[in-house]
Amino acid sequence: MRRLLDFVYDSAAALAALFMVGLLGMVLLSIVSRQLHFHVPGADAYAGYLMAAAGFLALAHTLKRGEHIRVTLLLNALKGKAKKAFEIWALAIACLLALLFAAYSCKLAWQSHEFHDISTSNDATPLWIPQIAMALGTVILAIAFIAILILFAGVNTLYADKLNVPAMVGNNLLPYGWVGVLASMHFGMWYYLGIEGTTQAAEEVRSPARALPLGTMTGIMTLLIAATMTWYICAGLMPWEYLGQAVTPLFDAARLTGSMPLMVLLFIGTIFSTLASANGCINDASRAWFSMGRDRYLPTWFGAVHPKYRTPFRSIVFLVPVALVFALGAPLDQVITFSILSGLLEYTFMSFNVIMFRNKWPLDTIKRGYVHPMHPLPALVLLLLCAITFFAVFLGYGTQLVAMMVFYIVVSMWFAFHRYKYVRRADQFTMNWPRPQGY
Repeated sequence: MRRLLDFVYDSAAALAALFMVGLLGMVLLSIVSRQLHFHVPGADAYAGYLMAAAGFLALAHTLKRGEHIRVTLLLNALKGKAKKAFEIWALAIACLLALLFAAYSCKLAWQSHEFHDISTSNDATPLWIPQIAMALGTVILAIAFIAILILFAGVNTLYADKLNVPAMVGNNLLPYGWVGVLASMHFGMWYYLGIEGTTQAAEEVRSPARALPLGTMTGIMTLLIAATMTWYICAGLMPWEYLGQAVTPLFDAARLTGSMPLMVLLFIGTIFSTLASANGCINDASRAWFSMGRDRYLPTWFGAVHPKYRTPFRSIVFLVPVALVFALGAPLDQVITFSILSGLLEYTFMSFNVIMFRNKWPLDTIKRGYVHPMHPLPALVLLLLCAITFFAVFLGYGTQLVAMMVFYIVVSMWFAFHRYKYVRRADQFTMNWPRPQGY
């Protein structure tokens, strides 16, 4: 993980250096054009864009090298635990500010793209293009601050005597080789499973255009922090042989430190994260059942909406005991594997659906909130990742993969030959759209 972060920082610094060279070229071009009495439109504006990109992309690399200016007057006057606590407090504030900076930079670039903002200079460049460099640089800076805070507060300062340094920076970074990396692909996907479920709450929020992107980005940032904490702290405090079988890795890492406050803190965190995960799964699944009930793919009983809270209350009430049965009665690894495989199948269909949607409703036939400039590249990349993950699942969970495919084939046959006759296809097309091509 450390090598990966160093590669990200160094790559951003290399891009910053490249933009710096471009800045020099723009300045020289502007000087030469004035001497030879010809005008290059937009040279000054592009010099500004390149200077901003070079500055923001170099932030994380500069932080890693310790070259940022720090005022250490108060810090140098402290000693021992007080100095450590003050250092952690300063890093935590820096992480918060970096996250806010990254969030608003990404929001600025997104809004510039949505509102088609262009430069007021004569170059008339869409502003979201140079703002991408600012957003990318601030995101990498936030990741760098978080990594430093986790290493400093979670391991290095409090439990340095228990830190397994060779496991983190030695030559044993890949005990299973690259096959182990491939076999863990589905767990990487599982970390972000359900993020797309935020869009299913579009009918329940006051401003979907504001709430849904904000909720999605907040969820991704939270998962990035949680994933980084798990990787750094757990990999540094417990052997990898045990880490691969640990059910509660963060709590087990706290037990190895012997610190009762940390054990209590992570136990409470584990309980709350479990409840949050269960709540997210119930909300996500209940809205899927509600949608299928409304379209009559399931009995219409599931499509009822609460008259006051406007939520699919029947689907929620029905799925709560189902979730409890899975949580308390089924093996955890089997439940996780089945959820991963279900999500993987969903993402596989999603890549085909994105391409089919563009073919059935081409550009300029309907009003779109967003048009991806590189379509269908994201869908093809998603399909490639799904194919790699299917192979990874087959390496470790081949039996579960076959069982899941059989289950979904049987359910699909039930839908096709029995339930589909109750579906009112005309009720599904409630928007004022033209007939899709091919119908």
